[in-house]
Amino acid sequence: MQESPGKIAQGASRPARQTPAVLGPRIRGRRRKLSLTLKTLAERSGVSVGYLSQVETDKAVPSLGTLAQIAQALEVDLDHFITTPRAATALSRASERAQFSLPGSAMSYEMVSNDYPGSELSSYILLVPPGYASEVTTHEGEEIVMVLEGEIEQTLGDETLVMGQGDALHYSGATPHSWANRSDAPARMIWTGTLSVLLRK
Repeated sequence: MQESPGKIAQGASRPARQTPAVLGPRIRGRRRKLSLTLKTLAERSGVSVGYLSQVETDKAVPSLGTLAQIAQALEVDLDHFITTPRAATALSRASERAQFSLPGSAMSYEMVSNDYPGSELSSYILLVPPGYASEVTTHEGEEIVMVLEGEIEQTLGDETLVMGQGDALHYSGATPHSWANRSDAPARMIWTGTLSVLLRK
């Protein structure tokens, strides 16, 4: 797994990162176990057949939001694919938050939210390397993104917004959206969304 630059890479007391098994074959295996065609999975998840094919052959790495849509369509929790440890309480300490990445992706994630009875939100800090661009996606629920460091280009429908440190955006997941780091420096942003976007047990 790629070592994260910037502040996330610091702090020796943080737990070891988790490296999940190769993502594509796990998705393909689950799909075949349910006897689903790529077309059926595409219809269930709202993700195109072409993109699903790229994901299954490890030619593309989905964002967490898209992976959650795929997981829901495959009738499993998002943790089935990313497997991160759960904290015993809802307190999230900066030095102890679980970190992970998806196989083949240059992105790193840090889990901010924790489960508690009745929780409806998921939240992650994203370390976005220079040149990274997410896929365009739509889904149910809401999202809030806030740039902590660097610069993020957020596309929302037909509008493109350049967001700097401290800038935040709240929008409906039903609006086609994507984001990218067009700069030559890493960026950090916090993403928060409803459970209809990121499913958890």
